[in-house]
Amino acid sequence: MNPFIEGVSSLLDISMLLYMGIGLVLGFMVGAFPGITATMAVALAAGFTMTLEPVQGLAVLLTIYVAANFGDRVPSILINTPGTPASIATTLDGYPMAKQGRAGLALTISAIVSAVGILASLVLFSVAAVPIANFARDYFKSPELFALVVFGIAIMIGISSKSMLKGVLAGLFGLMLGTVGTYAATADQRFTFGSLELVEGVNFIAVIIGLFGIAELFDQLLTHRKSSVRPISSLGRWWPNRAELKQSGRATAVGGAVGLGVGLIPAAGGDIAGLIGWERARKASRHPEEFGRGSIEGVAASDTASSATLGGSLTTTMALGIPGDSVMAVMIGSMIIWGITPGPTLFSNRPDLVVSIAGIMLIATLLSLALSLIRMRGMVKLLDVPQPYLWSGILIFCIIGTYATSNSLSTVATMLVFGVVGVLLKRMQVPAGPVVLGLLLGPLAEENLARTLAILPSKPFFEVVSPIAILLLALAVLSVVMPAIRAARKPPERRAAIEDSVLPTETITQIAHAREQLAQNPELLTSTVRSIDDKGARRARRTKKENEK
Repeated sequence: MNPFIEGVSSLLDISMLLYMGIGLVLGFMVGAFPGITATMAVALAAGFTMTLEPVQGLAVLLTIYVAANFGDRVPSILINTPGTPASIATTLDGYPMAKQGRAGLALTISAIVSAVGILASLVLFSVAAVPIANFARDYFKSPELFALVVFGIAIMIGISSKSMLKGVLAGLFGLMLGTVGTYAATADQRFTFGSLELVEGVNFIAVIIGLFGIAELFDQLLTHRKSSVRPISSLGRWWPNRAELKQSGRATAVGGAVGLGVGLIPAAGGDIAGLIGWERARKASRHPEEFGRGSIEGVAASDTASSATLGGSLTTTMALGIPGDSVMAVMIGSMIIWGITPGPTLFSNRPDLVVSIAGIMLIATLLSLALSLIRMRGMVKLLDVPQPYLWSGILIFCIIGTYATSNSLSTVATMLVFGVVGVLLKRMQVPAGPVVLGLLLGPLAEENLARTLAILPSKPFFEVVSPIAILLLALAVLSVVMPAIRAARKPPERRAAIEDSVLPTETITQIAHAREQLAQNPELLTSTVRSIDDKGARRARRTKKENEK
């Protein structure tokens, strides 16, 4: 049967609608609750999907991935708190729009441009994935695959941490975890300490849920403070007029171009793409002074950019076997458990599955857009759910989902241990991404390095190690060294925030100035909510009255 027809026909099963419906609801809820990331939700769901067929399991996981990208805009706009890291840039203009009584308009624009960004990225996946996979299959042997894995880990280290030392240590820790278990080349057991549970290595799902789920849960329990900020209830009109759509067009194009490019960089993520897209759109705008004060262009650019990374992440994951972000790292782990190995051979061995994956992403995007365009007053109510109920539910599902992967309590213990480890990493500001990538790709790098070293004594060096491998290793070194040099040249107080790592000083100053102006002009705002800026607003009113006297 034709692979395209076979891949599409697998989506016509009525059960697929049920699995995608589950993923849609979970994804929106995950996005709407601040602090629950898409990585955490996909890792948790992975434990429950292991008994499903690959296409059914991927339908759940990929739909969560897509829907969370829509749902996380709700808290970013209504309470100035990103639902997931990908929506950090949405707060810059989304929340000011909500405070001006235009929350409904911001939510609608966000949903439309998010769909545009994902659909554009799927076009990129359809066009670029096959040529990249074919090139990798023809030219990537053991040395090139080893260099590619090193490059992927180095990119994540360079992007995810302000301190290169901490990033490198996190990557080395992940590589060390990857050595636990039985070495495939010699069948020797390493670092098992006589434990049968470690013979097959550290359970990947348990580590993921521990680092991204339990760690986040423990961290929120330790740092929780009752907030007086309420979701903005004055949503205003929902549908943009023709002028507003035209105004957001250029910003959408700029943000989409940025997102497509950033998405192809392993581990870059939607958070960085959103901030860069916002900054590029501001420079291209005819009204840059409105950015940071409630600009439709700002919302359109940031959300398009962060959403457009999904297809790029999917491309590097499926074509090269290098996860584009932490969610795709979980996806790779799940696929390996199903007996499917992402990479160049996937397109020749299972082309129908690739078609199914693209179809799932397309349908999930359209369903998420349709749900987003419904007036989401119900989603606003979700923000009022007491967090203790949320925490207890997450903990129960984490335990059940982890136990389901192996039916062993030792796996649950592993999850809890890595939950504590994850909290310690957060406290020390050590990124968890390189740990996961090292654990996942470490065995692959070791296997290809062993093959390369075995061939080298019998052949000339440059006959074994191609220029591609040397170039990838050189880029890996530069990706670690250059961010370290840039960070060292900045003042220590400016190395903490992600905005400071990708935005120029002028833009950061403008954002702070815009927020200060909004705080000092409360008569321009129609919402019933006042956040931490209340004191500044009251002070401004007192000063105004004194001047009038």
